[in-house]
Amino acid sequence: ASMVTAEDFMFKGLNIAGDTSKMLGSSVTAANVMQIPGLNTLGISMARIDFAPNGGLNPPHTHPRATEILVVIEGTLSVGFITTDNRLFSKTLEKGDVFVFPKGLVHFQLNVGRYNAVAIAALSSQLPGTQQVAMSLFGASPPVDASLLAKAFKIDASLVKRLQREFLG
Repeated sequence: ASMVTAEDFMFKGLNIAGDTSKMLGSSVTAANVMQIPGLNTLGISMARIDFAPNGGLNPPHTHPRATEILVVIEGTLSVGFITTDNRLFSKTLEKGDVFVFPKGLVHFQLNVGRYNAVAIAALSSQLPGTQQVAMSLFGASPPVDASLLAKAFKIDASLVKRLQREFLG
């Protein structure tokens, strides 16, 4: 049987900026039970989110198992969540500001500043899960039926198929 060590309770890396050159201009560095085995059963985790200037986006997503509390370390973020009755709660945050995203609700963060932005999130689960709304609908494999998505979004099926091609790469 393997012995638990102090290394099981630490993670090095939240000081390292993530690669924001990707299409959406954001990068999430997770510090959950997958990186820190000692978090098992403790109901908490963290993440660092880096944002490119002028529009770096952590796209609409949800954490099915966690509430998130986010603090801006650098930059200016427009953040928000949508309630189950489709009400948007949104704020523009500066360095040091904190915002809470309730468990399971769709939420986002957008860098509205001219410089890189960085935020640290704490989450109320050792493995919160993340489901990106657009990716889950348009990037599913096998694909969700195009006529279903066309009807749901009130758009043409050819646009759905184009989006599916985009998301599936």
